[in-house]
Amino acid sequence: MASVHESLYFNPMMTNGVVHANVFGIKDWVTPYKISVLALLYEMTTSKPIALQERRRLNKLILPLQQGPDLNLVQFLKSVEECCPQTAYAVKLRLHEMADGELKDMEYFFATLPNPFTAFDSEAYKTSVVGLFMRHMLLAYNKLSFSQVYKLYKSLQHYYHSHYGQPSNGQGEVPALAADDSDMDLTSTEDTVGDRMEKEDLETPLSKDEDAPSRGPLSQKQAEYFLARQAYLLKNDENKALKPAALQDELNNMLKFNPDFSEAHYLSYLNSMRVQDIYISTHSLLHYFDRLILSGSEGKSNGDEGYGRSLRYAALNLAALHCRFGHYQQADLALQEAIRIAQESNDHVCLQHCLSWLYTLEQMKGSDSSVLTEDSVKIAAHFCLPYLASLGIQSLVQEGAIQGRMAHELMDALKDTDILHWKHSLSELIEISLAQTTSIWRMYGKSTMANQQAQLLLNMNSLEQVNFGVHQNNTEPFCVALCHLAALHAEQGLYGAVSEILKHLKEQFPPHTQNARLWMLCDLKIQFERSMNDGKYHVAEPLVTAIAALNKTEGLYRKARVLKALNRTTEAYSILQKLQLHCEKTKGTEMIIRVMLTTAELHWESSEFATALPLLLQALALARQHHLQALASETILHLAFTQLMLGVPEQALSVLHEAMEPVLAHGAVMDKGRALLLTARCQMSMAGPRPLAQKHQALGLAVQTLGEAAGYFSLLDCKERLRDVYYLQAQLHHSLGQGPQRNQSALLFRLLDQELLSPAATVARL
Repeated sequence: MASVHESLYFNPMMTNGVVHANVFGIKDWVTPYKISVLALLYEMTTSKPIALQERRRLNKLILPLQQGPDLNLVQFLKSVEECCPQTAYAVKLRLHEMADGELKDMEYFFATLPNPFTAFDSEAYKTSVVGLFMRHMLLAYNKLSFSQVYKLYKSLQHYYHSHYGQPSNGQGEVPALAADDSDMDLTSTEDTVGDRMEKEDLETPLSKDEDAPSRGPLSQKQAEYFLARQAYLLKNDENKALKPAALQDELNNMLKFNPDFSEAHYLSYLNSMRVQDIYISTHSLLHYFDRLILSGSEGKSNGDEGYGRSLRYAALNLAALHCRFGHYQQADLALQEAIRIAQESNDHVCLQHCLSWLYTLEQMKGSDSSVLTEDSVKIAAHFCLPYLASLGIQSLVQEGAIQGRMAHELMDALKDTDILHWKHSLSELIEISLAQTTSIWRMYGKSTMANQQAQLLLNMNSLEQVNFGVHQNNTEPFCVALCHLAALHAEQGLYGAVSEILKHLKEQFPPHTQNARLWMLCDLKIQFERSMNDGKYHVAEPLVTAIAALNKTEGLYRKARVLKALNRTTEAYSILQKLQLHCEKTKGTEMIIRVMLTTAELHWESSEFATALPLLLQALALARQHHLQALASETILHLAFTQLMLGVPEQALSVLHEAMEPVLAHGAVMDKGRALLLTARCQMSMAGPRPLAQKHQALGLAVQTLGEAAGYFSLLDCKERLRDVYYLQAQLHHSLGQGPQRNQSALLFRLLDQELLSPAATVARL
């Protein structure tokens, strides 16, 4: 089930993934890269008409080029060429004229820039985004002294010729423009750095590796844009963000020039959480709040209140960090500290956040937190905090589903929260609600409803403004919904669709991302079930280790199943008993029922069918108490088979009819085939003492039922089950005196028996 607190990390300086940067200390200056952008804008406004589609692509490219970090010439021209090859060639030609020409050619370029301002319908009109950028560049250029203009020209030559060869006049390499804060300060009227220019230029590196992530200091706007973009992508589409190592290199480079840039420390904390690096994440989080307090950014506006606010949110974030890594004692201490500071400051909002994390911490410990959760919902509603109120209700719904509440009660509660979500445009919680509804329907065994809710989530348009080319929020709810879809398709034997879904999951959530473990576990479960259905236990055995690495409980359960299939009954029984005790402590009802069913199958192996009955009745009562229809139907199948083996086929068939409808409507293909195979066995047993005419009629009905069962097993290519079907069909055709059909079924049985490595099926198997 989707976690409702996975994204609840609080940062008072971040809103919707956008970092509000403090003064970075590095002013904007004229660079060769910005001259390249200026040349692009000039060509867009003065050259011959551009195709509408290409102009749209160029317009979308302008803002990232203006606000993003500087690119080398090859990267810049490549991005322009992808939008409009004609414009890219014109820009390259313009830069070539300036770089291979003389200083007067660059002067002439800047002299002709004001021309586009005269046309009101031009993109470069003075109040447009392009116009403002061009005006800013003109003002900055006009403020340069003669020596600075000459340096800019030499830097432009080096910027161009470092990728397209040396100039024709034989000039050698020239230094890049020094990144001095006062060089391009629009408020400065004096050349204060003229005397030390040459020395700084000699110390500046001439070039950098084209693929190197760090490109020197960034301006304030570039830093803000970079942090906002990466924070947004980490929240909504982690796959499109920089890789963890590359992003950390960029942040380290940024902090090298300004160690007190607090927002860079916070993004480093988020990046470290992606790879579960507790040391760097803790280090970065503490540095973020240290720098935030030392910079006085909150204290200037709020006095001592700003200082205290930073401290209590620092403690709250530290508690969230320890919760994430399972350090419950440290999390509890940090949470108590945050509560104490918030109470001293009478900060009700922070206290409500603390209460939300308090009941989350209790849930992680396995304690009953329903009282705390209800109090949290009431207080959040009182202080008009819809986000926290909705999170509390979703948490109560999750607990209610585990405790066996009626489905309509849970859906009514989720409906009320959905109204709140749509009213306040809480798209993140809408996604969580749909993923949670999908999980609940699937837990209750309603595969059609689960499929519908998953499709609704995947086809929903986000309420958030989608930036940076993100077309779908690749968050945990989407991963959960896709995993449910993959599992549902696997149950129906549609393995081609499963492979497509898993392929999409691997592309959207690569192994290094936080939610990758969800699809990894789903993929391993599907492979395991398929191997067990095919009787390939040697393939299923190594999968158990991989599953256990992601989920220890699931790994132990599947290990017991493999041991049972390999006839290692004693070891399997020992594991199942330990697993049942563990699940009773953690209140894992679904796993308890599965363990009981597998234990009953172990009793079948030793023909102790009477011993299995009380266990199956207990499992059936537990499944009905928690409204787990799928598990209840499976338990009824086990119960009917046990009664058949005890010699009461009439009662077995009567019980079986109770489960047949939900199995055929919502069950997996394997369950449908098993139910029909068991029905045919009951019909065969009941036909024995009847008169000849009725007996032949009953046996004919059993043959028809076996044919339907064979169709389901064929979808899964389950050869062991097909072998059982062909064996029974041969017997029935022999009893009916149908020689050709008997011989055909016997031949199919013989072929499968020779192909399969395992011995022929025994009667003690459902």
